[in-house]
Order: sequence, then C-alpha cells, then structure tokens
Amino acid sequence: MHDIEPHYRWLNLYDSSKDTKSPFFGKEYNYELFSENIYGYYINPAWDNIGSETLFIKLLMVDYKQKYAIIECIGEWNDALHNDIMHLKRNILDILVSKKINKFILIGENIFNFHGSDDCYYEEWFEDTEEGWIATFGFRDFILKEWRKFGIDSYLNFGGDLETLNWRTLSPGALFFKINDLISKRLN
Repeated sequence: MHDIEPHYRWLNLYDSSKDTKSPFFGKEYNYELFSENIYGYYINPAWDNIGSETLFIKLLMVDYKQKYAIIECIGEWNDALHNDIMHLKRNILDILVSKKINKFILIGENIFNFHGSDDCYYEEWFEDTEEGWIATFGFRDFILKEWRKFGIDSYLNFGGDLETLNWRTLSPGALFFKINDLISKRLN
C-alpha cells in the first residue's frame, strides 16, 4: 500500500496545504517518513488523515468559483466499525460546505472494501449540497452493490458514463465540466 500515491499531476494547480480555506492548510509533508497505516500496512505520506483508522483522502482540487471539490480516497470505507462517513463529513465536508462548495467528486479506485451502517450522514451531506450534487467513480462493483443495499445510492451519483471517464488525461476543470454535464443530463 505504501506505493499507492494520490494523483499528483494537478499539484501545480492546487495544493491543499497552501489553500487557506482547506482543512489541510499548513500541513507539512515528510515524504521520507511513512507513519500512517491502515490495518498495519503503511501508506504513502502524501495521503491525508481525516481522523479515521481506515479511510484517508487527498483533496486534489477545490474550485471556490465553480463550487466543486475533487477528492481521491484510499483504504477501507468502514461505516460499521469506524464510522468513516462521520469523520469525512465532520472533518472535511462540513468545512468545504461552509466555503460554499456544493459539488463533490469522489474517486474510489483505491477503496478496497466497504462496510455500511446507516445513511444519516449521507443524507445530511446530500441536503448540504443544495443546487449541487455528489458524484463518484472508480469504486469497485461490490462496493456499489453494498451502497445500494444500504440505500446510499439515493444520495450519490455513480455508475453508467461516470465509470468510463479517462479522468487522468483531463484537467480538473475539464473533469468537473464533463461530470457536471453528465449529472445535469441525469437530473433532466
């Protein structure tokens, strides 16, 4: 797991540690020290701790004018034992929502498992995104199946054309506009 790095091609466009509005403002990264781990497996120091034992993220882009955030995730999303959605909601999303962010893109290629609980925090997050949306892609099929089982699909947009995005070749703005277009077509 220590070899899995968050997407870094956009770092010249946005760095959450230099964004005064970011929950990670002022964070100093030591790329020589591997101190964070998930179930005893060290992870790359570029990932950010959200207060969960099993879920870490990287805030890849926040655009306050267009009101969107792109978040890459790694680990096990465990709402049953560690209430990961609560940590994500309270420690990251609430801060972004307070800065008027209402469109969220979650990238889940490095989420290896999901354990659901209830949908209260997802519902609250959904309600916080007035005039916005929550879109996800890259999550494994069995995770999407679990999301449906726990009713999370009522709050998150996933599947279909979202799963065919070649996102690494796009700029953050191009990715946002592409997803915004897809979501707008779904809503209409």
